[in-house]
Amino acid sequence: MFINAINEKHHILTKIMEAYMLSIQENDNKIYSHIRKKWLIKKPEEIVRQNFLLILVNEYGYSLDQVDEELSITRRGSGNARADFVIWKTVEDKQNSKAPIIIVECKSDNVTISSNDYIQGENYARIADAPFFITHNSKETKCWRVKKDRMPGYIEEIEDIPEANATEKQIEDLLSRLKVFKENEFADLFHTCHNIIRNREKLDPAAAFDEIAKILFMKVYAERNLKTNMKNNIFSLDFVEKAETYNPEYLTDIFEKTKREFGKDQIFSKDEKINLRTNTIKAIIEKLEKYNLSETSTDVKGIAFEKFLGKTFRGEIGQFFTPRPIVEFMVRMVEPKENDIICDPASGSGGFLIRLFELVREQIYSSIDKEYQIQKTLIEKEEGLSEEEKAEKITKVYDNLQKQLDTENTNSRIWKLVNRCIYGTDANERMSRTSKMNMIMHGDGHGGIHHHDGFLNVNGIFEERFDIVLTNPPFGQTVDKDDTIVDAPIEIDNEIIDYYRKTYGEAYDNSQGKIKSAKDKPITSLFELPKSDSIKTELLFIERCLSLLKPGGKMGIVLPEGVYNNPSLAYVREFVEDRAYILAIISIPQETFVSAKAFVKTSLLFMQKFTQDQKKKWDDILQKRLEEILAEQKEERGQIKSNLRDKKAIKTKLKELDDFVKSESRKLAHADFDYPIFMCEAEHVGITSTGEEDISELSQILEEYKKFKNDLANLANNGG
Repeated sequence: MFINAINEKHHILTKIMEAYMLSIQENDNKIYSHIRKKWLIKKPEEIVRQNFLLILVNEYGYSLDQVDEELSITRRGSGNARADFVIWKTVEDKQNSKAPIIIVECKSDNVTISSNDYIQGENYARIADAPFFITHNSKETKCWRVKKDRMPGYIEEIEDIPEANATEKQIEDLLSRLKVFKENEFADLFHTCHNIIRNREKLDPAAAFDEIAKILFMKVYAERNLKTNMKNNIFSLDFVEKAETYNPEYLTDIFEKTKREFGKDQIFSKDEKINLRTNTIKAIIEKLEKYNLSETSTDVKGIAFEKFLGKTFRGEIGQFFTPRPIVEFMVRMVEPKENDIICDPASGSGGFLIRLFELVREQIYSSIDKEYQIQKTLIEKEEGLSEEEKAEKITKVYDNLQKQLDTENTNSRIWKLVNRCIYGTDANERMSRTSKMNMIMHGDGHGGIHHHDGFLNVNGIFEERFDIVLTNPPFGQTVDKDDTIVDAPIEIDNEIIDYYRKTYGEAYDNSQGKIKSAKDKPITSLFELPKSDSIKTELLFIERCLSLLKPGGKMGIVLPEGVYNNPSLAYVREFVEDRAYILAIISIPQETFVSAKAFVKTSLLFMQKFTQDQKKKWDDILQKRLEEILAEQKEERGQIKSNLRDKKAIKTKLKELDDFVKSESRKLAHADFDYPIFMCEAEHVGITSTGEEDISELSQILEEYKKFKNDLANLANNGG
């Protein structure tokens, strides 16, 4: 009886709370501001703002009396600064004009919130003397603490903001909990799953990673394709066990569907299975059900997955990735832009492709927002329209622009980026799965990632197709005559072939015909560089990357420094200068890759493939100089043939002349085809020999390179 009374009381309290939950109120083209107590024109920005007020009140417990909206925050030099929301710790603090606790800066949904927005939020918080500020739109919410003992610009992202009833101790505790905790929580979850598999199934770290990858892919498939059947769109243990009442083999079936979903990418063999007992699979599903991998912030899950990868691969599996500072620098050097088609033929964990994807996505969001602001301004200046009519037109413009950000809309700019611009391969099955999942965690673009030999064509990866190629190829390995082209990588289902043919047209058939005609021949037979039965992989990747580029396309590649100065590799350098401009060579410290167990000193090489006209110009200059020297030697060659009787001696002497002609004609051609190359040596690149963070000169080098390019452009424009 007593328990029933408690339950009834709890039910009544719940109903009361629900009755007092704040909700959005809309009327035609207006939306109600609960704080200002008036109807406002329903513009997209206002919708974002009023929805966030619901979160502050309903989830964090702040009362409307603790919050002010569109509040002017001014001091000398601050101009007309208006904060979207200002929140005080108590109603009394607000009434007594004390310093608030939180400043909120809201942005439109079609904006990628940038460092400038963080600076604006911090500036408002410093003016108001608030310890916290938030930057928010429906795609990203970040919480920050202001470091008042540091110069402006020094801020730290934290896990959350305090709730309305937080004690001083709870606030102090929250101030010390950096955002990394949320990422660590997610990363630790991956490690927990990894350990469950290792402990229960007695698998080694690599095998355990392979199995958790399969479950992650299955979870992604389910949460993307079974939304209508799942509570909160979560692939949960409860969902699985209910499904098993209808189909006892449900997990097997769902994994088969997952394999078909990713079938074009060849990351799973046709007979692939999850090599775990059912109870272990369910334990992993239960652990992961806290997160929806399609909806969790890409910022959180992407960084968390990278942390998991870093610890697992470096510490337990023994594979290593290009350090993040090097990735960031190389990506910035090639200046990716919307509609660029991008490839990494040795993609590893996908670091280059992820960062390229993120930067271009930011450009698209920025472009959409710029267009929205222009259209909005024009509409607001229109005469003869009421405020409601203007709002309706603005909302229509906004909705149309939002369609360009829809990943499900095959005509959208984001869909094109995700599905037609990002490509990569890795010959290692584990790494190809890793890069694909890594891209999914970072917001997608995984469709062009394949388990495939980077030297062979697949899907949309074939000659003269890419605007940008970035890669850090494997060093020191050898491709020899025994590395032949066999059936497995070139024989795929007719259904997939039809899909590729429809997507890429005749170019796809031509690219595959080249590979099929070389079946059972050495891979090296497809290339010009090999001078014998074997060649180092890094050298073959130079040719592969150049062949993948469109005329005028850019590439960046990490190479051992021996490629630049070893006399025996002069033919490689000549091969490159016959096909591309050298844009820049950046020598980096030997310790950069020591933590990855790579002890060779490396440099970053950036090139731009010749256009047809540029190639013809270089070839013509080289041929002209060669013919001039040959003409000068005509009499000398005749004398050698007439004066020397020994054929071997004649051959030796003529060979010496040929070598001289080749060398001298190139020297003269270089003088005629002269162009400046940006070269520098970096002493610090943001990572130590132990893999720890370090100071970096790369940002400064990037700025110097941009200045170098601008100076060249100005010189050319002025006729220099």
